[in-house]
Amino acid sequence: MSPQNSLPPRTRIKICGLTREEDVDAAVAAGADAVGLVMYEASPRYVTAERAAELARRLPPFVTPVLLFVNAPTATILAACAHIPSALLQFHGDETPETCLQAGRPFMRAARIPLGGHTAADPGGSEGRFDLVKYAEDFKAAQAILLDAHVEGYGGGGKTFNWSLLPPSVNAHLVLSGGLTPANVIDGILQVRPRCKTLAVDVSSGVEVSKGIKSADKINQFVAAVRAADEQLAKTQTHHVRLPPT
Repeated sequence: MSPQNSLPPRTRIKICGLTREEDVDAAVAAGADAVGLVMYEASPRYVTAERAAELARRLPPFVTPVLLFVNAPTATILAACAHIPSALLQFHGDETPETCLQAGRPFMRAARIPLGGHTAADPGGSEGRFDLVKYAEDFKAAQAILLDAHVEGYGGGGKTFNWSLLPPSVNAHLVLSGGLTPANVIDGILQVRPRCKTLAVDVSSGVEVSKGIKSADKINQFVAAVRAADEQLAKTQTHHVRLPPT
């Protein structure tokens, strides 16, 4: 095997909670793979399905719009999908595996990870530590499991959880979220990527100047930090590659 073939895949990037055209354009220009549009009315980043469609129409090919829902009726989800046929869905509430499948669309499922890694009554159904391995198995139909901090309400609230307490091996594609910034995303990637099939990252408040208002400079800094993490991982991987005998 050559060093090139053994390199880890690049970390894909989602910029979430977009509400303005200029922020969509900034995310695309920086190299984001996906943009998140919040369909949850209680969120300060909420946009209507019609507004989400306007923003999604600015996206070039191969940049994915993601619609974020929290305990929404299936009819509401289907109506939003009709406006944005290319959208990936993200479920961030108390949805069951069966509920997530009802829309008939590819989806991600958010896992709400306790800030300290433990909780008295976690959504994984066990007492004590959140059982991410079981959660990933329960939602095995999901395209990925998104890891967010478990705070009051829904969404991570800009908080990070203890990445080191995640299981050493999770049979799923993971998306690291919750309090990521240009300053800490490198550490997050280095800690979490070895634990899963592939890793992506999702940022919202960490690239904002205020809720729902993004900073092009912060988006660029975040993307640059992610690429720096990828370079570190590639160097480490290449350093340990054993070339076949000639």
